[in-house]
Amino acid sequence: MKVVHVITRLILGGAQENTLYNCEDLIERHGDDVTLITGPAEGPEGDLIERARKNIPDVVVLPELKRAIDPRVDRVAYQRLNEEIGRRKPDVVHTHSSKAGILGRAAAWKLGVPAVVHTIHGLPFHPFEKWWRNRMYVWAERWAAKRCHKIITVADAMIEQAVAAKIAPREKFVTIYSGMEVEPFLKPSRNAAEVRRELGIPQDAVVVVKVARLFEFKGHDDILDVAPDLLRSRPNVRLLFIGGGIWRERLEDKARTLGIGERVTFTGLVPSDRIPELLNASDVVVHASYREGLARVLPQGLISGKPVVSYDVDGAREVVLPDRTGFLAPARDKRKLAEGLARLLDDAGLRERFGRTGREMFTERFRHERMTEAIRGVYQGILTAAT
Repeated sequence: MKVVHVITRLILGGAQENTLYNCEDLIERHGDDVTLITGPAEGPEGDLIERARKNIPDVVVLPELKRAIDPRVDRVAYQRLNEEIGRRKPDVVHTHSSKAGILGRAAAWKLGVPAVVHTIHGLPFHPFEKWWRNRMYVWAERWAAKRCHKIITVADAMIEQAVAAKIAPREKFVTIYSGMEVEPFLKPSRNAAEVRRELGIPQDAVVVVKVARLFEFKGHDDILDVAPDLLRSRPNVRLLFIGGGIWRERLEDKARTLGIGERVTFTGLVPSDRIPELLNASDVVVHASYREGLARVLPQGLISGKPVVSYDVDGAREVVLPDRTGFLAPARDKRKLAEGLARLLDDAGLRERFGRTGREMFTERFRHERMTEAIRGVYQGILTAAT
């Protein structure tokens, strides 16, 4: 097949890693002709451009394909997408993220591409957004949904929310979990003791880890708010925040103000290949984001054998199974979040049991090879139906 993937920006993130694994697998495992079109990787999160150019022969960076809405620039981006897609005459155009999803689907549909597919990694509208923005996002997604053949979601919850918002009929959607390289999480390259020494964390500490950009809607403040009470009666507990972002200085100041600065470690931005060893060096994964399609750290933590406490948002409940792999709390319910953490911090046997169950249940389900096989099956189904 000749496949063109389009994504807004190739930053260090779950949607971007998902897209790269899909591109790489199509090339390496199926011999497909793959083009990746991306906007500039703006922001402090780090980028995956170097990896993309190393593994994908045809990578196009469009400076105009930016995340921020700007009608004048967006019009130019749409024209450029028409040119790049039209020149390649692909069998499939597969778009990711909201901006690229709107412009990319419009261009591909206009050009008569035989198979147009979009992946929802996380819906742009949500309860914590301004009402007028939500209305605009819903309208745009409804419009774009009419200009593709199939919509892939990374969690069943995305389908339920999209159907409820009348984005498209249920039969237009299919769930394919976001794939990853699972082996490093099963067998990290470095042992936990070595990683803890490097981070300055005591070997006997019970470590609660959060992996996310230091940015809005990620819930770092909620974790810090409940931390003093949790840490006061548990002198061996430490917090580990993995990720970079514009909120780092403010969060570090807040930890110091709360009197727990010495018990919170900020790693800053780290390469994605370090995540497995950092999770392995931890004991409990906490995910307090207010919105996320299906955060990759949830299956990653479970495949690493670690239990999870998460806000019950979007697809979290599809892997965080209460009293089996972890605990859920309603979004922004800090009391319930703290209760879940306390139960795991105080019971090593429970941590081990939940982590073992999570590893057994989700290792095979989240292999990137399995994801790509399913996605390629979607492509084939559309192309076959069109002939």
